[in-house]
Amino acid sequence: MIKYEVIIYWSEEDGVFVSEAPELPGCMAHGDTQDAALGNALDAIRLWIETAKEFGDPIPEPKGRRLIFA
Repeated sequence: MIKYEVIIYWSEEDGVFVSEAPELPGCMAHGDTQDAALGNALDAIRLWIETAKEFGDPIPEPKGRRLIFA
């Protein structure tokens, strides 16, 4: 089960919903709908973790709470 926070927002410039997993640097996806963006984000998170394991890179633990941005 994936427990990383995913943020979804509309990108007027790209004309799609963008999804980001801010705890995993560079982990982003997009979709034509919010549901598609979320599904693609879950795939991107799995691939991010698989790639980090393959290269021996550290994998951040999910914070399990909402992130705070200023």
